Amino acid sequence: MNSTTQPAVVPSADATPDATPDEAPLRVAVLSFAHVHAASYVSLLRDRPDVELITADPDAATSPADEVRGRPFAEQLGAPYVDTYAEAFAWGPDVVIVCSENARHRDVVLAAAEAGAHVLCEKPLATRVEDAEAMIAACDAAGVQLMTAYPVRFSPEFATLRGLVDAGALGTVLGGTGTNNGKVPAGRAWFTDPELAGGGALADHVVHVADLLDALLGEEAVAVRAVTNRVLHGDDPRVRAETGGLVSITYAGGAEVTVDCSWSVPDGAPTWGGLTLQVVGTGGTVEIDPFGARVDGLVAGGTQQAWLGFGANLDALMLEHFLDCVRTGATPGPDGRTGLRTLRVVAAAQESVVTGGAVVRLAS
Repeated sequence: MNSTTQPAVVPSADATPDATPDEAPLRVAVLSFAHVHAASYVSLLRDRPDVELITADPDAATSPADEVRGRPFAEQLGAPYVDTYAEAFAWGPDVVIVCSENARHRDVVLAAAEAGAHVLCEKPLATRVEDAEAMIAACDAAGVQLMTAYPVRFSPEFATLRGLVDAGALGTVLGGTGTNNGKVPAGRAWFTDPELAGGGALADHVVHVADLLDALLGEEAVAVRAVTNRVLHGDDPRVRAETGGLVSITYAGGAEVTVDCSWSVPDGAPTWGGLTLQVVGTGGTVEIDPFGARVDGLVAGGTQQAWLGFGANLDALMLEHFLDCVRTGATPGPDGRTGLRTLRVVAAAQESVVTGGAVVRLAS
Protein backbone atom coordinates (compact mmCIF):
# COMPACT_ATOMS: atom_id res chain seq x y z
CA MET A 1 0.00 0.00 0.00
CA ASN A 2 1.84 3.09 -1.20
CA SER A 3 -0.12 5.98 0.12
CA THR A 4 1.29 9.41 -0.54
CA THR A 5 -1.83 10.97 0.92
CA GLN A 6 -2.56 9.84 4.45
CA PRO A 7 -5.99 10.23 6.06
CA ALA A 8 -6.39 13.37 8.13
CA VAL A 9 -5.41 12.80 11.73
CA VAL A 10 -7.79 12.97 14.63
CA PRO A 11 -5.52 14.17 17.45
CA SER A 12 -5.06 11.69 20.28
CA ALA A 13 -4.10 12.63 23.80
CA ASP A 14 -1.46 9.91 23.90
CA ALA A 15 -0.24 10.18 20.30
CA THR A 16 3.03 11.91 21.25
CA PRO A 17 3.70 11.33 24.96
CA ASP A 18 6.20 13.42 26.86
CA ALA A 19 9.38 11.74 27.96
CA THR A 20 9.32 11.14 31.71
CA PRO A 21 12.07 12.83 33.74
CA ASP A 22 13.79 9.50 34.52
CA GLU A 23 13.45 8.07 31.01
CA ALA A 24 15.89 9.10 28.30
CA PRO A 25 14.45 9.67 24.81
CA LEU A 26 14.75 6.74 22.45
CA ARG A 27 17.29 7.22 19.68
CA VAL A 28 15.54 6.39 16.40
CA ALA A 29 17.25 6.16 13.00
CA VAL A 30 15.11 6.18 9.84
CA LEU A 31 17.30 4.48 7.26
CA SER A 32 16.52 5.24 3.62
CA PHE A 33 13.79 7.35 2.08
CA ALA A 34 13.08 4.82 -0.68
CA HIS A 35 9.67 3.83 0.68
CA VAL A 36 6.99 6.52 0.54
CA HIS A 37 6.04 5.88 4.18
CA ALA A 38 9.46 7.19 5.26
CA ALA A 39 8.18 10.77 5.05
CA SER A 40 5.24 9.88 7.30
CA TYR A 41 7.46 8.20 9.88
CA VAL A 42 9.93 11.09 9.95
CA SER A 43 7.14 13.66 10.29
CA LEU A 44 5.58 11.71 13.16
CA LEU A 45 8.87 11.18 15.01
CA ARG A 46 10.55 14.51 14.36
CA ASP A 47 8.82 16.54 17.07
CA ARG A 48 8.26 13.84 19.70
CA PRO A 49 9.89 14.82 23.02
CA ASP A 50 10.48 11.13 23.81
CA VAL A 51 12.50 10.54 20.62
CA GLU A 52 15.83 11.71 19.23
CA LEU A 53 15.86 11.29 15.45
CA ILE A 54 18.47 10.84 12.78
CA THR A 55 18.08 9.88 9.11
CA ALA A 56 20.29 8.51 6.34
CA ASP A 57 19.65 7.64 2.69
CA PRO A 58 22.95 6.67 1.04
CA ASP A 59 21.24 4.78 -1.80
CA ALA A 60 19.64 8.01 -2.99
CA ALA A 61 22.52 8.38 -5.45
CA THR A 62 21.18 5.39 -7.40
CA SER A 63 17.65 6.79 -7.76
CA PRO A 64 16.46 8.72 -10.85
CA ALA A 65 17.41 12.38 -11.02
CA ASP A 66 13.81 13.56 -10.77
CA GLU A 67 13.27 11.86 -7.39
CA VAL A 68 13.94 13.97 -4.32
CA ARG A 69 15.78 11.84 -1.79
CA GLY A 70 18.84 12.01 0.41
CA ARG A 71 19.85 15.20 2.18
CA PRO A 72 17.47 17.47 0.19
CA PHE A 73 14.52 15.30 1.26
CA ALA A 74 15.65 15.36 4.89
CA GLU A 75 15.91 19.14 4.72
CA GLN A 76 12.36 19.34 3.35
CA LEU A 77 11.21 17.29 6.33
CA GLY A 78 13.30 19.22 8.82
CA ALA A 79 15.09 16.08 9.97
CA PRO A 80 18.74 15.60 11.06
CA TYR A 81 20.71 13.74 8.39
CA VAL A 82 23.98 11.86 7.99
CA ASP A 83 25.43 10.63 4.73
CA THR A 84 26.02 6.95 5.53
CA TYR A 85 24.49 4.09 7.46
CA ALA A 86 27.82 3.70 9.26
CA GLU A 87 27.44 7.21 10.71
CA ALA A 88 23.87 6.45 11.73
CA PHE A 89 24.91 3.27 13.55
CA ALA A 90 27.89 5.02 15.16
CA TRP A 91 25.34 7.44 16.66
CA GLY A 92 24.04 4.51 18.71
CA PRO A 93 20.36 4.15 17.80
CA ASP A 94 18.02 2.20 20.07
CA VAL A 95 15.63 1.74 17.15
CA VAL A 96 16.07 1.50 13.39
CA ILE A 97 13.21 1.95 10.92
CA VAL A 98 14.12 0.36 7.59
CA CYS A 99 12.55 2.07 4.56
CA SER A 100 14.98 0.94 1.86
CA GLU A 101 14.08 -0.78 -1.38
CA ASN A 102 12.67 -4.23 -0.59
CA ALA A 103 15.67 -6.11 -1.96
CA ARG A 104 17.95 -4.12 0.38
CA HIS A 105 16.06 -4.85 3.61
CA ARG A 106 18.22 -7.82 4.57
CA ASP A 107 21.54 -5.96 4.66
CA VAL A 108 20.16 -3.04 6.68
CA VAL A 109 18.33 -5.27 9.17
CA LEU A 110 21.39 -7.46 9.71
CA ALA A 111 23.49 -4.34 10.33
CA ALA A 112 20.90 -3.05 12.79
CA ALA A 113 20.88 -6.36 14.66
CA GLU A 114 24.67 -6.33 14.85
CA ALA A 115 24.43 -2.81 16.31
CA GLY A 116 21.93 -3.99 18.92
CA ALA A 117 19.06 -1.86 17.61
CA HIS A 118 15.41 -2.92 17.56
CA VAL A 119 13.98 -2.94 14.03
CA LEU A 120 10.75 -1.86 12.37
CA CYS A 121 11.04 -2.98 8.74
CA GLU A 122 8.84 -1.91 5.87
CA LYS A 123 6.82 -4.55 4.08
CA PRO A 124 7.31 -6.96 2.49
CA LEU A 125 9.91 -8.09 5.00
CA ALA A 126 12.17 -9.20 2.14
CA THR A 127 12.01 -10.27 -1.50
CA ARG A 128 13.14 -13.84 -0.78
CA VAL A 129 12.01 -16.20 1.94
CA GLU A 130 15.60 -17.11 2.82
CA ASP A 131 16.43 -13.45 3.38
CA ALA A 132 13.51 -13.03 5.77
CA GLU A 133 14.61 -16.14 7.65
CA ALA A 134 18.13 -14.72 7.97
CA MET A 135 16.77 -11.41 9.27
CA ILE A 136 14.70 -13.14 11.94
CA ALA A 137 17.64 -15.33 12.98
CA ALA A 138 19.95 -12.31 13.26
CA CYS A 139 17.50 -10.34 15.41
CA ASP A 140 16.83 -13.37 17.61
CA ALA A 141 20.57 -13.93 18.12
CA ALA A 142 21.08 -10.25 18.98
CA GLY A 143 18.10 -10.19 21.35
CA VAL A 144 16.39 -7.32 19.51
CA GLN A 145 12.79 -6.92 18.39
CA LEU A 146 11.85 -7.21 14.72
CA MET A 147 8.47 -5.85 13.61
CA THR A 148 6.98 -5.76 10.11
CA ALA A 149 5.29 -2.48 9.14
CA TYR A 150 1.64 -3.36 8.55
CA PRO A 151 -0.25 -0.23 9.66
CA VAL A 152 -3.71 -1.46 8.62
CA ARG A 153 -3.46 -3.99 11.46
CA PHE A 154 -3.96 -1.00 13.79
CA SER A 155 -7.13 0.36 12.20
CA PRO A 156 -10.17 0.61 14.52
CA GLU A 157 -12.23 -1.11 11.83
CA PHE A 158 -9.99 -4.18 11.89
CA ALA A 159 -10.00 -4.21 15.70
CA THR A 160 -13.81 -4.33 15.60
CA LEU A 161 -13.82 -7.14 13.03
CA ARG A 162 -11.27 -9.11 15.01
CA GLY A 163 -13.35 -8.69 18.15
CA LEU A 164 -16.42 -10.05 16.39
CA VAL A 165 -14.53 -13.08 15.08
CA ASP A 166 -12.88 -13.76 18.44
CA ALA A 167 -16.27 -13.53 20.18
CA GLY A 168 -17.76 -16.07 17.76
CA ALA A 169 -20.27 -13.57 16.36
CA LEU A 170 -19.59 -14.77 12.80
CA GLY A 171 -19.52 -18.44 13.71
CA THR A 172 -16.91 -20.47 11.84
CA VAL A 173 -15.07 -18.35 9.28
CA LEU A 174 -15.59 -19.90 5.85
CA GLY A 175 -13.74 -17.39 3.71
CA GLY A 176 -13.72 -13.89 2.39
CA THR A 177 -12.65 -11.36 -0.19
CA GLY A 178 -9.89 -8.79 0.17
CA THR A 179 -8.96 -5.89 -2.06
CA ASN A 180 -5.88 -3.70 -1.98
CA ASN A 181 -5.99 -1.47 -5.03
CA GLY A 182 -3.97 1.65 -5.68
CA LYS A 183 -2.39 3.88 -8.26
CA VAL A 184 0.70 2.64 -10.03
CA PRO A 185 3.49 3.94 -7.75
CA ALA A 186 4.85 7.32 -8.81
CA GLY A 187 7.83 9.26 -7.49
CA ARG A 188 9.73 6.11 -6.50
CA ALA A 189 10.62 4.23 -9.68
CA TRP A 190 11.98 1.17 -7.86
CA PHE A 191 8.45 0.08 -6.90
CA THR A 192 7.91 -1.07 -10.50
CA ASP A 193 11.37 -2.70 -10.79
CA PRO A 194 10.94 -6.44 -10.09
CA GLU A 195 14.55 -6.80 -8.94
CA LEU A 196 14.37 -4.10 -6.27
CA ALA A 197 10.72 -4.53 -5.32
CA GLY A 198 10.50 -8.31 -5.54
CA GLY A 199 7.59 -8.06 -7.96
CA GLY A 200 4.83 -5.63 -8.85
CA ALA A 201 1.29 -5.19 -7.62
CA LEU A 202 1.22 -8.73 -6.25
CA ALA A 203 4.25 -8.23 -4.01
CA ASP A 204 3.16 -4.71 -3.10
CA HIS A 205 -0.44 -5.38 -2.07
CA VAL A 206 -1.11 -9.03 -1.18
CA VAL A 207 0.92 -8.82 2.03
CA HIS A 208 -1.38 -6.26 3.69
CA VAL A 209 -4.46 -8.45 3.30
CA ALA A 210 -2.45 -11.57 4.18
CA ASP A 211 -1.38 -9.90 7.43
CA LEU A 212 -4.98 -9.15 8.43
CA LEU A 213 -5.94 -12.75 7.70
CA ASP A 214 -2.93 -14.02 9.64
CA ALA A 215 -4.13 -12.12 12.71
CA LEU A 216 -7.81 -12.87 12.17
CA LEU A 217 -7.59 -16.62 11.57
CA GLY A 218 -4.55 -17.53 13.63
CA GLU A 219 -3.74 -20.11 10.96
CA GLU A 220 -1.12 -20.48 8.27
CA ALA A 221 -1.91 -20.55 4.58
CA VAL A 222 -1.60 -24.05 3.13
CA ALA A 223 -2.30 -23.49 -0.59
CA VAL A 224 -2.13 -20.56 -3.00
CA ARG A 225 -3.17 -20.02 -6.60
CA ALA A 226 -2.58 -16.79 -8.54
CA VAL A 227 -2.87 -15.14 -11.94
CA THR A 228 -1.46 -11.77 -12.99
CA ASN A 229 -1.23 -9.57 -16.07
CA ARG A 230 0.11 -6.24 -17.34
CA VAL A 231 -3.00 -4.98 -19.07
CA LEU A 232 -3.06 -1.87 -16.88
CA HIS A 233 -0.19 0.53 -17.70
CA GLY A 234 1.12 -1.97 -20.23
CA ASP A 235 2.20 0.85 -22.53
CA ASP A 236 4.33 2.55 -19.85
CA PRO A 237 7.99 1.52 -20.30
CA ARG A 238 8.74 2.48 -16.69
CA VAL A 239 6.44 -0.28 -15.41
CA ARG A 240 8.31 -3.58 -15.64
CA ALA A 241 6.18 -5.71 -13.33
CA GLU A 242 2.66 -7.08 -13.10
CA THR A 243 -0.01 -4.44 -12.56
CA GLY A 244 -3.03 -6.67 -11.95
CA GLY A 245 -3.46 -9.83 -9.97
CA LEU A 246 -5.94 -12.18 -8.33
CA VAL A 247 -4.78 -14.52 -5.58
CA SER A 248 -6.72 -17.38 -3.94
CA ILE A 249 -5.51 -18.52 -0.51
CA THR A 250 -6.57 -21.60 1.44
CA TYR A 251 -5.94 -21.64 5.20
CA ALA A 252 -5.33 -24.60 7.48
CA GLY A 253 -8.83 -24.47 8.94
CA GLY A 254 -10.40 -24.56 5.48
CA ALA A 255 -11.17 -20.87 4.95
CA GLU A 256 -10.89 -19.74 1.32
CA VAL A 257 -9.99 -16.11 0.58
CA THR A 258 -9.59 -14.24 -2.71
CA VAL A 259 -7.42 -11.11 -2.93
CA ASP A 260 -7.51 -8.47 -5.69
CA CYS A 261 -4.08 -6.82 -5.57
CA SER A 262 -4.09 -4.53 -8.60
CA TRP A 263 -2.62 -1.13 -9.41
CA SER A 264 -6.01 -0.23 -10.87
CA VAL A 265 -6.77 3.23 -9.48
CA PRO A 266 -6.57 5.90 -12.23
CA ASP A 267 -3.70 8.39 -12.02
CA GLY A 268 -6.22 11.24 -11.82
CA ALA A 269 -8.12 9.81 -8.85
CA PRO A 270 -8.29 12.09 -5.79
CA THR A 271 -6.76 9.49 -3.48
CA TRP A 272 -4.12 6.76 -3.71
CA GLY A 273 -6.51 3.81 -3.38
CA GLY A 274 -7.77 1.67 -0.53
CA LEU A 275 -8.16 -1.67 1.17
CA THR A 276 -11.27 -3.68 2.03
CA LEU A 277 -11.88 -7.05 3.62
CA GLN A 278 -15.12 -8.99 3.66
CA VAL A 279 -15.30 -12.00 5.99
CA VAL A 280 -17.98 -14.67 5.63
CA GLY A 281 -18.83 -17.06 8.43
CA THR A 282 -21.53 -19.56 9.29
CA GLY A 283 -23.13 -16.90 11.48
CA GLY A 284 -22.83 -13.77 9.38
CA THR A 285 -20.85 -11.51 7.06
CA VAL A 286 -18.89 -8.36 7.89
CA GLU A 287 -16.98 -5.99 5.60
CA ILE A 288 -14.48 -3.35 6.63
CA ASP A 289 -13.12 -0.38 4.67
CA PRO A 290 -10.38 1.17 6.84
CA PHE A 291 -9.70 4.07 4.45
CA GLY A 292 -13.34 4.69 3.56
CA ALA A 293 -14.05 7.45 6.09
CA ARG A 294 -14.17 10.57 3.95
CA VAL A 295 -16.01 13.63 2.73
CA ASP A 296 -15.98 13.92 -1.04
CA GLY A 297 -17.64 15.84 -3.82
CA LEU A 298 -16.97 18.46 -6.47
CA VAL A 299 -15.51 21.93 -5.91
CA ALA A 300 -14.23 24.79 -8.09
CA GLY A 301 -17.48 25.07 -10.01
CA GLY A 302 -17.75 21.32 -10.36
CA THR A 303 -14.40 20.98 -12.14
CA GLN A 304 -12.33 19.47 -9.33
CA GLN A 305 -13.02 16.44 -7.20
CA ALA A 306 -12.47 16.91 -3.48
CA TRP A 307 -11.57 14.10 -1.10
CA LEU A 308 -11.05 14.68 2.61
CA GLY A 309 -10.17 11.54 4.54
CA PHE A 310 -10.53 11.49 8.29
CA GLY A 311 -9.94 9.09 11.12
CA ALA A 312 -6.96 7.65 12.95
CA ASN A 313 -3.46 7.93 11.48
CA LEU A 314 -2.50 4.27 11.21
CA ASP A 315 1.22 5.00 10.90
CA ALA A 316 1.05 6.89 14.21
CA LEU A 317 -0.76 4.03 15.94
CA MET A 318 1.76 1.51 14.61
CA LEU A 319 4.76 3.58 15.67
CA GLU A 320 3.29 4.09 19.13
CA HIS A 321 2.82 0.32 19.53
CA PHE A 322 6.37 -0.44 18.39
CA LEU A 323 8.06 2.18 20.56
CA ASP A 324 6.03 1.06 23.56
CA CYS A 325 7.15 -2.53 22.97
CA VAL A 326 10.78 -1.41 22.79
CA ARG A 327 10.43 0.38 26.12
CA THR A 328 8.60 -2.44 27.89
CA GLY A 329 10.24 -5.46 26.27
CA ALA A 330 6.91 -6.76 24.94
CA THR A 331 6.85 -8.58 21.61
CA PRO A 332 5.44 -6.31 18.89
CA GLY A 333 2.81 -7.53 16.49
CA PRO A 334 3.02 -8.09 13.60
CA ASP A 335 6.50 -9.39 14.26
CA GLY A 336 9.15 -10.72 11.92
CA ARG A 337 7.61 -14.18 11.82
CA THR A 338 4.34 -12.66 10.65
CA GLY A 339 6.30 -10.93 7.91
CA LEU A 340 7.81 -14.29 6.96
CA ARG A 341 4.43 -16.03 6.80
CA THR A 342 2.96 -13.31 4.59
CA LEU A 343 6.05 -13.36 2.38
CA ARG A 344 5.60 -17.11 1.91
CA VAL A 345 2.09 -16.43 0.58
CA VAL A 346 3.55 -13.96 -1.96
CA ALA A 347 6.31 -16.38 -2.95
CA ALA A 348 3.76 -19.16 -3.49
CA ALA A 349 1.57 -16.82 -5.53
CA GLN A 350 4.54 -15.89 -7.72
CA GLU A 351 5.38 -19.57 -8.21
CA SER A 352 1.76 -20.21 -9.18
CA VAL A 353 1.93 -17.44 -11.80
CA VAL A 354 5.09 -18.92 -13.31
CA THR A 355 3.45 -22.35 -13.57
CA GLY A 356 0.37 -20.97 -15.31
CA GLY A 357 -1.91 -20.67 -12.30
CA ALA A 358 -1.32 -24.06 -10.71
CA VAL A 359 -2.11 -24.53 -7.01
CA VAL A 360 1.05 -24.27 -4.89
CA ARG A 361 1.14 -26.08 -1.56
CA LEU A 362 3.00 -24.41 1.28
CA ALA A 363 5.25 -26.53 3.46
CA SER A 364 3.91 -26.97 6.97
